[in-house]
Amino acid sequence: MGPGPWWAWVVALAIIGVAAVPLVDYWLSNPADQRLVDLDVYRTGGESVLLGLPVYDVITPAPQLLPFTYPPIAALLAAPLAVMSWPVAQWVWTAGVLVCLAVSVRFCFRDLPARQGLPAWAPPVLFGVVAAACLYLMPIRDQFRFGQVDILLVMLCVVDCLARRPWWPRGMLIGLATAVKLTPGVFLIYLLITGFGRDALPEQRRTFYMAAFTAALLTIVPFLVIPHDAANFWFSALLDSERLGSNTATTNQSIRGMLLRLYLPGWLTAVLWTAIAGFVAWYGFRHARRALLRGDRMTSVALTGLMAVLISPVAWIHHLAWLVIALAALAAPARRHRHDLARGRTAWPASLVPAAAWLYYVVPIPWWGVSLRAAEIPVLSPVLGRVVQDAFGLGALALVWLLARRDGEAGQTVPPQGFRSAGVID
Repeated sequence: MGPGPWWAWVVALAIIGVAAVPLVDYWLSNPADQRLVDLDVYRTGGESVLLGLPVYDVITPAPQLLPFTYPPIAALLAAPLAVMSWPVAQWVWTAGVLVCLAVSVRFCFRDLPARQGLPAWAPPVLFGVVAAACLYLMPIRDQFRFGQVDILLVMLCVVDCLARRPWWPRGMLIGLATAVKLTPGVFLIYLLITGFGRDALPEQRRTFYMAAFTAALLTIVPFLVIPHDAANFWFSALLDSERLGSNTATTNQSIRGMLLRLYLPGWLTAVLWTAIAGFVAWYGFRHARRALLRGDRMTSVALTGLMAVLISPVAWIHHLAWLVIALAALAAPARRHRHDLARGRTAWPASLVPAAAWLYYVVPIPWWGVSLRAAEIPVLSPVLGRVVQDAFGLGALALVWLLARRDGEAGQTVPPQGFRSAGVID
């Protein structure tokens, strides 16, 4: 979505603003003890640092009673939130969610209109429409509901991977995201498998070094500032997954969450999770590497982001903010459609796929599964109800399969020469 007339960008911002008003009004007018509860967790962590209280022993006020669950550097970075009043912090965070989503959409969808020969005013307006549509994805709505940080992490990783000429050392933002919340660490794996070995890309290797250095540095700093809290997290709190909430809850849509809801013996669940998550990781990272080598960086980043959800022990629905780049990768013309586009034809059947995926994640399907199970219909409730309850996790697996099959396996994969030929944008 390239440059356009200024008035078109005003229209785009107006579209986003109008779409955001109902969400912001609804969640910021929620009862005080139900409003942006995760933001309250961040503020409590930052306040604990400022007051010298033990970060991982302090909990938010009743009725939530939530502990701080992030790495210690996140508590240090949350200190400014604790200085703000609660109403100001809510508005600042909500505005930040909007900005992070807009930046993510800008980078992910920027090149699409240029391939279809649209007039100059269309790209900004289309940007506004796409950003407004993404606002209503359930994982993005949950960013507003809970005051979550996931879209910020998505933005950091997407910008770091897709910017062509960054003014920062490439990899630094991935390192920051990994230090703040461990799940973006899948990008270290992505950089490792694409930067080393056969057909390795030197720029990926350099990016890996910077990302690993940044993550390590931001992990060490808390040991110098709040050493007791740093040790408490890495050697105690991190090992207790129940601090995050009930791992069997419907909102946990990771592979492990789906398996836990089968209520099998603990050892069998562990074995199945290790085997299935291992296979999904192998499949996903393998195709992420192949996509990068054939010049499709968007798909490779989307596959990696989905790995952050699927192979994590716990992945709440709001963790699926990676859908933004997954939808962009699905919407990008695949190799088999580019010939038609060059001739002025529209590959409309392919465009239905991202539209269907968007609709799938707009409606609260997992909760339909909860209702179906509660109906206690013989056979139907315990079987179909469970499948529907796992809909978003199963959908993420389907997205991995769809993205892995983009452009087919035909033809040779040739390592791209630099970031320009690898599909990276400004």
